[in-house]
Amino acid sequence: MASSSSSSSSSPPPPPRRSVFDAAYIRAEFAAAGISPHFIPLIWKYVLQNPRCGDLDAVPSLPAAAYALLRQKFQPTTSTLTTAAESKDRTTTKLLIRLKNGESVEAVIMRYDTRLGKYDGKPRPGGVRSTLCVSSQVGCKMGCRFCATGTMGFKSNLSSGEIVEQLVHASRYSQIRNVVFMGMGEPLNNYTALVEAIQALIGSPFQLSPKRITVSTVGIIHSINKFNNDLPNINLAVSLHAPDQDIRCHIMPAARAFPLVKLMNALQSYQNESKQTIFIEYIMLDGVNDQEQHAHQLGKLLETFKAVVNLIPFNPIGSSSNFKTSSEHNVKKFQKILRGIYNIRTTIRQQMGQDIAGACGQLVVSLPDERSAGGATLLSDIEDIRI
Repeated sequence: MASSSSSSSSSPPPPPRRSVFDAAYIRAEFAAAGISPHFIPLIWKYVLQNPRCGDLDAVPSLPAAAYALLRQKFQPTTSTLTTAAESKDRTTTKLLIRLKNGESVEAVIMRYDTRLGKYDGKPRPGGVRSTLCVSSQVGCKMGCRFCATGTMGFKSNLSSGEIVEQLVHASRYSQIRNVVFMGMGEPLNNYTALVEAIQALIGSPFQLSPKRITVSTVGIIHSINKFNNDLPNINLAVSLHAPDQDIRCHIMPAARAFPLVKLMNALQSYQNESKQTIFIEYIMLDGVNDQEQHAHQLGKLLETFKAVVNLIPFNPIGSSSNFKTSSEHNVKKFQKILRGIYNIRTTIRQQMGQDIAGACGQLVVSLPDERSAGGATLLSDIEDIRI
């Protein structure tokens, strides 16, 4: 009996089942089995509408071969929602999601009021709707000194399915209209999974408009060069954060690999090709990059671009940070220079979810320090800013 048990235990375990939202993998498996890919959106729709489903046998109207393949190689989701923290004002919900490798990522639901945005100088119609801030990596190798995620270092890339599953989990709490890749990680360092995930999100059953998806990058030049070809009409946001290379390298060590002159040339080529407005993200750090001369430098740097600048008040992230938040006076002065002298559309990002560490720069798993509390109100969103 012992030898029989020993020999049976030595057989290799079956490969782990993959997420049905790993689009390239499920398409390849269906093709190999001779099953039409048209059934895949039906499977996704079922899981989206039944996020707690344990298996895929209940998906209606599939061929028998599809059920057998799903049982053998797939599961509805490979990640699990661990916790959901709600901000006191209920505008923000931070989701902690555990991946199949045991690591965790965070995603944040932000609720906005479209009536607070303007279009052609007039208030927008509509009402409250939600944007999901998703993560693309566990940790980040960029090491930006003002960002909590950078303190984690890089741990792993998410699969395309794990990116999409963040929307599946978030849909239990809110109907998501916009998606921004501004969570944990550098999206363009996980380029293949990013492209695959976005292509899934703009298709059935998610049907997100490309104009309501924004990808933020520190400036990975070789990926920017192919971004428009692979992801047409998707918004590109660039975490510039400084108007010259020296300051940029000081606060963003990874910028050494992406010289500012080469980055701006790549962005100009991208804009000439895509005709898309570029969103420029600029974190306001007291005494570092928030002075009047920096505003003038930034204005001159962007004078040939169709751009919107989003000034971001720095979020304290505990003892891991040596930076301070710019004064409101300096932020307003900076905005006035960019708007008045250089005619650049410039907004100031209002903070959401600081009391649950869900605001910009605060996404980090297991950072022990206390964060500042903030009382946010319903806000207009970056996708509601149009020139």
